[in-house]
Amino acid sequence: MSRQVACVPNGTLFPTFPMGPERELKVYWGTATTGKPHVAYFVPMSKIADFLKAGCEVTILFADLHAFLDNMKAPWALLELRVQYYEQVIKAMLESIGVPLDKLKFIKGTDFQLSREYTLDVYRLSSMVTEHDAKKAGAEVVKQVDHPLLSGLLYPGLQYLPSLGYAKRSHLMNPMVPGLTGAKMSSSEEEDVKKKLKKAFCEPGNIENNGVLSFVKHVLFPLIGEFSIKRDPKFGGDKTYTDFEEVEKEFGEELIHPGDLKAGVEVALNKLLDPIRKKFESPELRELSNTAYPDPSKNKGAGKGNSKAAEGDELVPSRLDIRVGKVLSVEKHPDADSLYLEKIDVGEAEPRTVVSGLVAYVSQEALQDRLVLLLCNLKPQKMRGVESQAMLLCASIEGEPRRVEPLDPPEGSSPGERVFVEGYETGKPDDKLNPKKKTWEKLQVCLNDA
Repeated sequence: MSRQVACVPNGTLFPTFPMGPERELKVYWGTATTGKPHVAYFVPMSKIADFLKAGCEVTILFADLHAFLDNMKAPWALLELRVQYYEQVIKAMLESIGVPLDKLKFIKGTDFQLSREYTLDVYRLSSMVTEHDAKKAGAEVVKQVDHPLLSGLLYPGLQYLPSLGYAKRSHLMNPMVPGLTGAKMSSSEEEDVKKKLKKAFCEPGNIENNGVLSFVKHVLFPLIGEFSIKRDPKFGGDKTYTDFEEVEKEFGEELIHPGDLKAGVEVALNKLLDPIRKKFESPELRELSNTAYPDPSKNKGAGKGNSKAAEGDELVPSRLDIRVGKVLSVEKHPDADSLYLEKIDVGEAEPRTVVSGLVAYVSQEALQDRLVLLLCNLKPQKMRGVESQAMLLCASIEGEPRRVEPLDPPEGSSPGERVFVEGYETGKPDDKLNPKKKTWEKLQVCLNDA
């Protein structure tokens, strides 16, 4: 049961009591019901499959209240629908890999987190936790800003009852697989999988930071037991691997080309996804998907001229026109030592002029010819006499010293391509964000570079 476990924080894997009819091992796993589950969910599902096959009782918590408290990533009105959607997807995933579900059960956070007793515990814990510690505890999952919403500070307190005297549990951490999170479980067609894999970082010979190789290790081998590559005989011919170490060794020695590795993953992943896709072809599940994750472009007023829906009050990231840009030139602002003037190609007839306050954080050399992300539908604004026609998006990392770094587009991106926030891939952006409604200011506190 310790297979594919990245770390055991408490140092002890399991208590020493025996499993049997009188005392079965109980396992708990939780996930916040925010955006649609993606293919990296196969990593924890493969571990849950191990526990179920070993006879453990597994409870999956749908942390719907957490999803709401985390800057309302799940609106209150959609909490129940998203729980239903997650349950159907997870059942379909486990069924697709042949796992028995008789010892699997589900529970919602709001089933018990709104009770009198639980609420009292939350208040007791709030009297023991400082604002600093609450921010620090939520740093991994909650958007960190200078003036956080109170909901984000409550978030970590909902899951640390040992401070109140409750017994600690043994904790297992599954490995993280980067790079494939954009491919949605029930809606990724084969062409979508191909596009996502094409953009995934997979440097020749790199076995340390390689999401595609990690997916082979943590998903395909545990679930399928082998991995096949098809290629021209002059490049080594077809080959089937029965252990990951051989795949890793040959990739590290550049005997396996990244394109061949990705093609093999594409075939294997589509085999895993096919049963899930077929299940979600039913009218009932299509309706559930559409209501749990409504298309913002179909809001009231859509289709009446220039996006009436975009002019409404709903704050959704799809209203932001975020595009990939390439920095063609960068120089100091003639009238401000802290500002750069950049010419950036965003796929239009002429490059845009952008003014950014990055002199103290990023060198001119680091910006030159770099691919960046731009917010392109802000109202143009003069900065020390020069009109800035977009905003260069950066991540801010608080500390001493403070760090500010431009966001990197997905690998393989081209200037002009639109970039979406996960879970909000549909919907047209506003032509221009109304500065009086402060749409960007309200949305940006919810954005986090994960």
